[in-house]
Amino acid sequence: MKIQLKNILCALVIFMTLSCQSEFQKLIKSTDYEKQYEVAVDLFGRQQYLKALPIFEQLMPVYRLTEKGEMITYYLAKSYYGEKDYLMAAHYFERLAVSYPYSDYFEEALFSIAMSYAYNSPAYTLDQTYTKKAINSFYTYLNRFPNGKFVKESNENLRTLRGKLEQKAFSISKQYHSLSQYKAAVVSLKNTLREFPDIAQREEMLYLIVDASYNLALHSVESKKEDRIEMAKSDYVAYTEEFPNGKWIKDVQRIYNQLQKMKVN
Repeated sequence: MKIQLKNILCALVIFMTLSCQSEFQKLIKSTDYEKQYEVAVDLFGRQQYLKALPIFEQLMPVYRLTEKGEMITYYLAKSYYGEKDYLMAAHYFERLAVSYPYSDYFEEALFSIAMSYAYNSPAYTLDQTYTKKAINSFYTYLNRFPNGKFVKESNENLRTLRGKLEQKAFSISKQYHSLSQYKAAVVSLKNTLREFPDIAQREEMLYLIVDASYNLALHSVESKKEDRIEMAKSDYVAYTEEFPNGKWIKDVQRIYNQLQKMKVN
């Protein structure tokens, strides 16, 4: 008896599911756009974004030039965001910001564009295209809304994202050094310090510059040796002035002593 009741209940659930699916498909295929809009908004309100999306997509060209066009664009962006499809979310938030610059959702749109790219920002070892897009988008938001609702979150995200770029640049520079590509190491290290003056590895980078400059001078052709010795000495001064009691102070002093002994033929 219990098995029979269970089977009946299962059959009812399947029937109701198929019935609902059938009604939904009928709605999608119909031309009752007002009804479609009403149902899509209801689905959105219940966070059933995956079901709401195809309806809003279908309604977009219908209401594009009407007042509902703004809301449909917003609902699409938020639905994709809710489904964690952040690139599509960014696309529709950007469309909202461009098409409706006086919208009540304009500030949220600018912030959400940045957040969408931030969610697509990978580990620092990978390509940082979306990290840079996120950073630029957060700055766009902050420039437009310096006292906006999302200033705190924007600054927090900027610190995290810039940290990835710092780590990426540092790892590349250090790799040049470890591969004994000293000229590239000096250029890369100095460029990184110029771009990220407050980087956490600042002292280590100044030390690596001294070491790379010394090795560059040591293995230099005679015509360039004198200039490179002077450059290495200048890099030594830069380290000692900033970190007179630094972790690598003995190493840079040893390097400087070697530089003093180097002669140009």
